[in-house]
Amino acid sequence: MDMLKIKEQLLQFCWDGVDARTASLKKRGDELRESLNSETKSSAGDKHETGRAMVQLEQEKLGKQLLELEKKRAILQKVDIAKTSAKIVLGSLIKTSLANYFIAISAGAFQKEGVDVFCISPNAPIAQLLLGKEQGDTTIFNGKKIEILEVL
Repeated sequence: MDMLKIKEQLLQFCWDGVDARTASLKKRGDELRESLNSETKSSAGDKHETGRAMVQLEQEKLGKQLLELEKKRAILQKVDIAKTSAKIVLGSLIKTSLANYFIAISAGAFQKEGVDVFCISPNAPIAQLLLGKEQGDTTIFNGKKIEILEVL
């Protein structure tokens, strides 16, 4: 399979994950707003105040999660899959003796046509070891020697 095509699919996989998570969080936010509005209409008192406080805490958590997703979007916009580099950089697809990695965002495992690739963030411990390395370099991760077989 064409490596540029795989990188396109990996990038799309990452975007799809971010989009799905964003939609889910926005839906949950709408539900919380509706819940907050219904709390306003219910009876007053301690139970009412506790319910409002719980909803507001949930809204704050959702806000933080949406902010994290915006950061992921910003990283994905910087990924240039057409750019090739001998050194491992953001957007690199790396084949190692341990596994295959795509450095973009943490999006889990991508599987297609017999190809398994872990989509990882540049801040992931394994990515920190790999960034800047080249084909043929080796490193140790969790006590295991990893050889970089190919950088695409």
